[in-house]
Parts: sequence; structure tokens; C-alpha cells
Amino acid sequence: MSIKAKWLNKVKWDEHGLVPVIAQEVGSNDVLMFAWMNREALSRTVELGEAVYWSRSRKKLWHKGEESGHIQKVHEIRLDCDEDVVLLKVEQADRIACHTGRHSCFFQKFEGDKDTGEWVAVEPVLKDPDSIYTK
Repeated sequence: MSIKAKWLNKVKWDEHGLVPVIAQEVGSNDVLMFAWMNREALSRTVELGEAVYWSRSRKKLWHKGEESGHIQKVHEIRLDCDEDVVLLKVEQADRIACHTGRHSCFFQKFEGDKDTGEWVAVEPVLKDPDSIYTK
């Protein structure tokens, strides 16, 4: 067994061969996004030093920023105590991680109570998504 296989085998992949991944910004520690990786995505992330995820909807590898230019340079990769969640500490290009043109995908905050509560956008759009994605 190669060294490469050993470190990949330590990850507890789900029944679809995926592991959840949290991208966190270096410095601010803002949680930018949540995504999935398969073995190839994690291996490519290590190889490139940039985040590569598995797109469940498109059923293919997705190099973050391949269309938008908003790449994530990986500074650190961590595995949680149960070995079933990966944390990427990243430097986010142009401070935009979300396809909505915002800094973080977690821009909606719950406000109110259980009966009248609602989700409110609390982060501004930094760039119009129509100008980011031309396809």
C-alpha cells in the first residue's frame, strides 16, 4: 500500500464515497462554504494546493473558481476527531466564496422566534453573479 493510499484510507468516506468539507477563511476564521469531496477531489486538492470538490449535482470534479475565478488557495487541511469531516483553511480569491456573489454561503441569519421567525440576508452581494458567471 502506498503512502498516498494510507492517508486517504484514514478518511471515513460515506456510502457514496464522499466526505463533507467545510471551507474556512484563514485569518478571519469565517466559514465560507460547505461541500463534498471524493478521494480524487481530496487528492487533487493536496496536489494543486487549491480546493477541488465533488459536485453532486453535476456528478463531476469541481475546481473551485474554474468558472468564476474565485479559487481557494489551501493553507491547511484538517480531519475531525471522528475522521468523517474535512476542514480546509483557505485563502479566498476576491473574498467571494458564494455563487450569489457574497463572501460566505452562510449569509442568511435566523431572526425572530419559532412562530414569526424568518431568514434574513445579513451579508452584502460583493459582485453581481450575472457578471461572474457568463454561462
